[in-house]
Amino acid sequence: MNSFAAGAFAGALVLQLGPCSSATEADRLLETLARCLMKRRSKIVLGASVTMLGVLAFLGWCVYRANFVGKTQFDTALYQAASTTTQAAPFSYDGYAATLNAYVDDKGMVNYRKMTEDHKNLNDFLIAMAHLDFKAYQSWDEKAQIAFWINAYNALTLKVIIDHYPIKAGLLSGLVYPANSIRGIPEVWDKFQFLVMGKKMTLNEIEHGVLRGQNKDLVERYGRFYEPRIHVALVCAAMSCPALRNEPFVGDKLDEQLIGQTRRFVSNSTRFRITRDPGKVYLSSIFKWFGEDFVTGYKPDIGFAVGGSDAETATLHFVSGYLPAADAEFLKAGEYSIKYLKYDWTLNELKTAAAEPR
Repeated sequence: MNSFAAGAFAGALVLQLGPCSSATEADRLLETLARCLMKRRSKIVLGASVTMLGVLAFLGWCVYRANFVGKTQFDTALYQAASTTTQAAPFSYDGYAATLNAYVDDKGMVNYRKMTEDHKNLNDFLIAMAHLDFKAYQSWDEKAQIAFWINAYNALTLKVIIDHYPIKAGLLSGLVYPANSIRGIPEVWDKFQFLVMGKKMTLNEIEHGVLRGQNKDLVERYGRFYEPRIHVALVCAAMSCPALRNEPFVGDKLDEQLIGQTRRFVSNSTRFRITRDPGKVYLSSIFKWFGEDFVTGYKPDIGFAVGGSDAETATLHFVSGYLPAADAEFLKAGEYSIKYLKYDWTLNELKTAAAEPR
């Protein structure tokens, strides 16, 4: 507040209170004036702070848009080999299997730091995916095709992480997500492109377009699948994701592998748990986001989540098939409320593999 405004304000206050008949009243007037001035100053400082935060947020958004929004990311150097050579050997998961065996432990945690030091096997597999002959893919049965797309998604996610490791949170993402998280990589699922059978694809196109059948053109090319258990197999590099299996998925063992993945998922209390008193069932947010995918194959005729949606009853029916008998009966009775667990986006990294200062 400038001196003119302060004087005007003091004068108005004097007129309102009337002339001071004693020193005490004068003191009271001065104290009142001082308090009013301090209140005004606090409001001005608060207003300036809010304005500054708004300006910083706006500038951050401008930088974000200028650098990331609408821009695709493609590793041209990696795929130069794919554009100049042909694949001599039959497609195999050997390079991917070696990567998983070397850097993923039995709990599904990943040693990203070590992987950044040597990822030749992973790159070999990514190039093999780029070279894969479409006719060879068409000759596979449905389970082998589903296994391929799950492996493709998980392997490409590993590539994204090591390309950005250690991940540094952005101005905006750091306010919402953990500092060490895939969510710190802007538009990772939509704008990063990879070669698969010679075609550029994103992670979202693999997950939603192909495996979930939401892109008509991709479904026509690669086939239509119904396998909701992909949601306990696809790993987006977060702690609340399913555990990354330390072996590739393969067609002739796919059912066995998905059964194991589901049992492992629902046996983890951070992804699913039951509290009988009071009756509550806690579900992973994955089932909240993708519960509709289970309706076609798992919607029960009766029971499960009384008053719940079709997605909720179908999800619980699905989960009950992987639980002890007493827990399955509890779910079928339906006398409980449903709570969804908060998703932990922290990177699924081995604690011993934390990023070293650079």
